[in-house]
Parts: sequence; structure tokens; C-alpha cells
Amino acid sequence: MRFKHYLIFTIVLTFYKIDAQTRAKGLEEKVQQLTDLTAKKSIISLNYNRFKDYVKAPPRDYSFVVMFTAMAPSRRCAICQHVYDEFLVVANSFRFSQIYNNKLFFGMVDFDEGSDIFQMLRLNTAPVIMHFPAKGKPKPADSMDFERAGIHAEAIAKWIQDRTDVQIRVFRPPNYSGAVAVATLFALVAGFLYLRRNNLEFLYNKQMWAGAALMFCFTMVSGQMWNQIRGPPFYHRSKNGPVYINGGSHGQFVLESYIVAALSILFNDCSVVVGMIAMIEAAGGVKNPDVVRSQVDGKKRRFQSVVGLILVCVFFSLLLSVFRAKTQGYPYR
Repeated sequence: MRFKHYLIFTIVLTFYKIDAQTRAKGLEEKVQQLTDLTAKKSIISLNYNRFKDYVKAPPRDYSFVVMFTAMAPSRRCAICQHVYDEFLVVANSFRFSQIYNNKLFFGMVDFDEGSDIFQMLRLNTAPVIMHFPAKGKPKPADSMDFERAGIHAEAIAKWIQDRTDVQIRVFRPPNYSGAVAVATLFALVAGFLYLRRNNLEFLYNKQMWAGAALMFCFTMVSGQMWNQIRGPPFYHRSKNGPVYINGGSHGQFVLESYIVAALSILFNDCSVVVGMIAMIEAAGGVKNPDVVRSQVDGKKRRFQSVVGLILVCVFFSLLLSVFRAKTQGYPYR
């Protein structure tokens, strides 16, 4: 009886050892294949079979950061290309860094090549960046929130660090366009001042400097600094057509900042101020007891007050309509 139990225990132990060796061999082959693919290209292109074998199926002791996108021109996803460029910067930075190892890989699934993967994960939008941990299933925090974090490579690297504890230092290819633009602007200003060297009285013009200061303030208020920091897309194309206003309080499009600047500077602010001044003047303005107002003057004042009220109501309502498109919960109840 003891011999029988001993024989069963030996068979189970042998089977477990063989299975462990097979799993280790399978994991080693998968890691080697992924390493070879990464050596060719930092971002591994994934179809359904590759996604199932490398990302979902065990054994797996590595993390996978996958970008789900729609790069085909027919999909009209303007932001997809921009996010892919930033994602590629992060993947290349990790691949050519000293901390590179076989515990983290980058992949990409295009909708036209892996629509069944989108259906499996119940994804109905793009782009999406997800982290698939080495153990367990992805959690809600394993999907990157672009509205909160941004779409720059630095934001993606920080999010990856929060999910995998792998700190990636972003290395961007040198871009000399900014230096060339500054040098060109400096040369133009220097050349202009040289040509006007005998007549520089315009530099003491208060109106010119006041106008320049106002334009600078309007540019900052309109969101141009946010655009430079976050690098949002110019606008977004959806199934229903182009979208110019980002429906969220944590993001905006470049064209949206232009619209807000035009409405605020050219139309709303000027029109509302003119309307307020017209109503104030119609109500009496700076009162002068020596001025006798006629009946015709009274009709003119009433007409002026009506015009001022219309200007204030129409253009202020226009600004509120843009705010309503931006903030979905407005009006608050």
C-alpha cells in the first residue's frame, strides 16, 4: 500500500516538474521572440494571434504597454498620429537606454488589422494606451487618461512609471526649428532697427507698447501657453464630422483657443463693453445740470439703451453657448 502511494507521489512530482520545465521553456521562447522583434522596431505590431500569444496567454513575467489606434486616413483620426509619435519617442527612449530589459515591451494594435481585439476589449474609441501587467488583469488605472495626464511623451513615461516602476528618461531627436525661428526674428528686428537708426522715436510710443502688452495678455488668456505645454491636436475628426470644442474641462484643441480668443477679443469683450457704455450714457452718463434735454434727445437715449441692451444680451449669450459646449453639465442644477 505504501509502495502504491509512493508511486503515485513520484508520478505527480515528475509530471509537475516536466510541466514547470515546459512552461519555463515556453516563457523563454516568448521573451526571446519579443526581444528579437523589439530589436527590429521599438513598437511591436500586434495582430489577433500575436496579441493572444504575447499579451494575454500565460506564462508571462513581463509587462506590455499597448497602444490601440486607427492610423488609416479613412478613419480621420487626427490625434492618433500625434499620440503615436509621442508613444514612439517613449518606446525608443526605453529601447536605447541603460535600463532596457526584457520585463517591459511596447506594442500597437491598429483597428484595421485588429478590429476583433477592439471588440474583445470592448473599445469603441481611439487612441487608447493600456498597460497589461505581468500578473493579473488590467485595472481601470491601467488605461491612460489623456485629458488629465496629457499626450506628451513625458506624460506617457510618467504614467508608465506609476504602473510598472520603470523610470524612462525621454530622449527626443534634436529639433532646431525653435532656434532658427528665434534667430530669424532677431535678425529681422535688428535689420529694421538698423534701417530706422536715424528715427527711433516710435520706440517711445506709449500706445504701441500698450497695444503689445494687451495682445500678450490676450494670447496668454486664450490658452496658447497651455497649447505649448500640452501640445493638443488642432481639432478632432469624429464619425459625425469635425469637432472644434473639446467636451471636457481638462483639455482643449488648438482651434478652440483661437475661437475663444476671437470671441473674447474681437466680438464679446468689445461688444459687451460698447453695450454697457451705451446703456450708461443713455441712463445719464456724467450728469450736467446745465444741459437741457429735449424730447428728441429722450428718444435717442431710449434707442441707445435698447441697442446697448441687445449687444450685451446677444454677445454674452454667444459666449455662454461656447461654454455650454465645453462644459457638458451646464446649466448646473
